[in-house]
Amino acid sequence: MSRQAAGGPEGPCRPEPETRVAGGGSVAEILRRHVTLELEGIDRMYLNVYVPGLQTDRGVAAFFTKHRGNRFASSALMQPISERFISALERYTVTNGVPVVAFKKGQRKDDVAAKYRRRFRGEEGLLFIGKAQEKVKVFRTQRRRNPQTGATYPWLVPSTAMVNQYYIYAIDKDFGPFFLKFSSYFPYNAKLCINGHEYAKQQLSHRGIGFEALDNGILSCENVRLAQEICDNLSAEKIDRLLRKWLARLPHPFSATDRRAGYRYDLSILQAEFSLTQIFDRPLTGRVFFEEIIRENLDMGRPDMVQLVFGRRVTKKTPGRFRTRVITDGVFPSLHIDYKKSRHKQYFKEGRGGRIELVVNDTRDFGIGRRLKNLPALRKIGFEANRRLLDVQRLSHDCSLGEDALRKVVRPVEVDGQHGPALRFDDARVQALMTALTMYAFQLRGFSHKDLRAPLAQLLGIPLANMTPGRMTYDLRRLRLHGLIERIPKTHRYRFTPFGRRVALFFSRLYARILRPAFSRIHSGAPPGDSALAIPFTNLDRALADLCRAEKLAA
Repeated sequence: MSRQAAGGPEGPCRPEPETRVAGGGSVAEILRRHVTLELEGIDRMYLNVYVPGLQTDRGVAAFFTKHRGNRFASSALMQPISERFISALERYTVTNGVPVVAFKKGQRKDDVAAKYRRRFRGEEGLLFIGKAQEKVKVFRTQRRRNPQTGATYPWLVPSTAMVNQYYIYAIDKDFGPFFLKFSSYFPYNAKLCINGHEYAKQQLSHRGIGFEALDNGILSCENVRLAQEICDNLSAEKIDRLLRKWLARLPHPFSATDRRAGYRYDLSILQAEFSLTQIFDRPLTGRVFFEEIIRENLDMGRPDMVQLVFGRRVTKKTPGRFRTRVITDGVFPSLHIDYKKSRHKQYFKEGRGGRIELVVNDTRDFGIGRRLKNLPALRKIGFEANRRLLDVQRLSHDCSLGEDALRKVVRPVEVDGQHGPALRFDDARVQALMTALTMYAFQLRGFSHKDLRAPLAQLLGIPLANMTPGRMTYDLRRLRLHGLIERIPKTHRYRFTPFGRRVALFFSRLYARILRPAFSRIHSGAPPGDSALAIPFTNLDRALADLCRAEKLAA
C-alpha cells in the first residue's frame, strides 16, 4: 500500500506554521503538500552464499573423511575440486559466448558492468564473467605429530590467501541486474548482490505500468500504490529462488552427491540498505528543505539522539563511534549518522528527491541473526528507523503547541477521581524530566522508571541514591494522568502517546534553544554587543523608566 507523506501531528496538538523553510513553508507542510511520490523499499543487498557445514576446520575435515571417505583431511584433496570447477567455468564461457574480463587494479567493476548492460538486448542472460584476485578465508594443511607414536599427520587450520574470484554479472527477468561472485578455492564461498529498486522496475515493466526511473530509484509512476506493493513483496523466499535458479544454470563446485548429502548453499545478510525516497514537485523546494534539515540536525549523531532514531539503548559499553558527518559531493551535501557498524545516510538524490537509507553492515547491531530468513524482522527495523529519523526532524523543526494543549499540561488535572499535579514549564524538575524522556521518545519497547532514574538524576545534579523509586512513580503517574505516556499492556514499561512526544520535544527545545540562551544574552551581566537582543531590551528598559518618571510612578 502506498505510504502517504508525513502530515500534521497526531493527538490534540495543532501545527502552527511559524517555522518556515525558505521557498516552501514548514517542514511538515512541504512533506504534506510538495511530495509527489513516496516509496519505501529494500535498496542494495549484499549476501553471503556459503555451505554452513564447511565454515570450520572440523566441518571441512568431516566432509573429506566421513562424507568422501578419505583417511585424512588435507588441502591436497581440495585441488582436484578447484581445477574441475575452474575448467567448467572456462568451458561455459566458450560454449555460451560469454566474455571474460580481467579486472585491473583500482578499476570500478560497476562501470565495466554498466557498459555491458547498455549493449545487452535480451530479457535475461549473462553479461560477462570478471576475474580478480582477492584475499579470502581458506583452509590449509598443517603437519602435526602424535605425542605417543611420534608419527606425523595432516591437520586443517583456517588461514587466508589471495585467490581468483569470478564475478558473474547477469540480468534476470524478475530482478534485473545482479552479480554472483564465486571464490575459486575451497569451500567456494560466494557473494550475491541484488538491488530492490531494479527488482521494482522489472516488475512494473512486466505489468505494463509506466514509470520514470532514477539512477537507483523511481522518479514518477502511474500507479504508486502498486509500486509500493511490489517493494513490500520482495521477500527472502524470492531472493533464495533467484540464487537457486542461477546455481542450476551455472557450473557448480559441488557434485550432485555432495548436495544430496546436505552440502548445499545457504544465504546470510552481509549488508542491507533500507530506503525511503520522497520526490518533490520542484527541485528548488526539495534542495532548500534538505539543507534546512541538515542545519537543524547536526546533533543527531549524539548517543541520546541516536537512541531516538534506532530505538536501541546506548550506554558507555555500546561499541562504535556516535557522530554526525556532513559530506559534500560536488554541490550536494549528505548527512551521515553512525550507530555501531551501521549508519544512516540522508541526501538529496539527483536534484529531485530526498533519500533516507539505513545501511546495516551487521544485523547483530539490532539483535537479529544474519540468516536471510531474518529479513522480515530486519526490514521492519530499517523502515521504522527511517520513519523515526524523519519524524524526529519534522518535530524538531516544527514542534509547536496550541494554547489549549499547553494549558492542559501546565495545570492540574482530575482523571477518574485521581489528581494529576501540574507540569509547570518553569519547574526545573519538569524540564529535566522532559529532556530525559526525549531519549526514549521513539523506542518501540518503551521505557521503565529504572531507565529514567540515571539520566534524570544527572540532569538535576543530584546523587542517584536520592532519585528514589517513589519519586519516579510520582513523576510517571502525573505524566500518565496528563496523557503524555501510557502503560504498555501486561508490562511495567511505558511509551509516549503522540501528544506526549510533541510536548516533551516542545518543552525541551523551547527551553534549551530559545529561553535559556536568550535570557543569558539580555541579562545585565552579558558582555556588550553579545546579542542583537541586548540592544532592544535595553531600549525597552529605558522607555519604561522614562514612562514611569513622566507619570510620577518612579520610586
